[in-house]
Amino acid sequence: MNIFGFLKDFFIMLGFSDINAETYKSITLFTLVILFALFVNFLVKKFVIRLIYRIAKKTAVNYDDIILSKKVILYITHLIPAAIIHLLMYLVFDSKVDYPFDYLYILSLIDNIIALYIYVIIWMVLFSLVDASHEIFKESAIAKRVDIKGFLQLIKVVISIFLTILIVSVIVDKEPGAILAAFGAVAVALIFVFKDTLLGFMAGIQIAANKMLKPGDWISMPDMKTDGTVLEIGLTTCKIQNWDKTISTIPTYALVSKPFANWKGMDESGGRRIKRSIFIDVNSIKFCNEKMIDSFKNFHLLKDYIEAKETEINKYNTENGLKSDNIVNSRRLTNIGTFRKYIEHYLKEHPKLNKNLTILVRQLQVSPNGLPLEIYVFSSDQRWVFYEGIQSDIFDHIFAIIHEFELKLYQNPTGDDFHRAFLNIKS
Repeated sequence: MNIFGFLKDFFIMLGFSDINAETYKSITLFTLVILFALFVNFLVKKFVIRLIYRIAKKTAVNYDDIILSKKVILYITHLIPAAIIHLLMYLVFDSKVDYPFDYLYILSLIDNIIALYIYVIIWMVLFSLVDASHEIFKESAIAKRVDIKGFLQLIKVVISIFLTILIVSVIVDKEPGAILAAFGAVAVALIFVFKDTLLGFMAGIQIAANKMLKPGDWISMPDMKTDGTVLEIGLTTCKIQNWDKTISTIPTYALVSKPFANWKGMDESGGRRIKRSIFIDVNSIKFCNEKMIDSFKNFHLLKDYIEAKETEINKYNTENGLKSDNIVNSRRLTNIGTFRKYIEHYLKEHPKLNKNLTILVRQLQVSPNGLPLEIYVFSSDQRWVFYEGIQSDIFDHIFAIIHEFELKLYQNPTGDDFHRAFLNIKS
């Protein structure tokens, strides 16, 4: 005797009528199917999943570890009880029995619930696979140049729309095609709602295709008042950590519609630019006399330069019959030119400057504030604190040494200057 006949006989022995015995038999079998499905799911998680985790930990590659960490396999196991219930539930009811309820309607309702459950699980599985793909991609070499997070978010949006259509079709008992047709009627409204998403997607394509930006780059956007490191580039927003540790969130499409500076080139160059000027009082610029030249020869950085220039100038003056004391016609050294050469040699000898990049000391257009002498070099240390220290050390030395060349720095008159001038006039 099989279990179907045994259960019916058991309920008849309890005093139930033939039709009631059939009904309770089917309900009992359906309950056993559910318990069996849950038991199989428990065994799979208890033994099979654990075995898969152990095997994955012993493999050399870490792709399987990432997939398991995102619970892809675990979510797939949730499909097992649904599949078992769907396959066996029709076997527990006999079409020849006149049940006191519409069992076909109930089974159809359960089928719909199972379909909804399966769609939700598939949704979770696909999302987990997308997340796992992102983690795997981030470990590749190309991830340093391209960020695909925006594309993956778009894939999630497409998955969500597709599965939402399937779920709605089950709930309203309509074909997915009919739901899709209705969806097209509100497409204009959806485009308006998802405007930022669409703009962000197009911006993501441009950013990736033109290699404009990637996580880890230092950018500055004056229009958005952001200056810091890019944390992530999403489908609709881009997160930037400013140097004061605040987090700025800007629309992704702003990266292609508004100007920004990417300092990636500086990072790759191996140096960080120092570009500052000092202003020299033009009234202190003059020709060097013998005493000044003799003192410059004691400067280690100027000794060879002074000797070479003296030889060159003396030769020129001799060949052209010019006397050195003839200020108008003869060639002579100037304190500003010598000072400029001193700074050049000082910068070339500086241990914390990148010698493979530009080292330049130049005069700019004279202004009401004096003669700008610009220092244009690159520090070898790009870290902010150390960069500022190198820059300060250089200008500390320049400010301290400039008086040895009998030059004066220009600065606007202060209250003390006016006070001294007033006392001189009064006296």
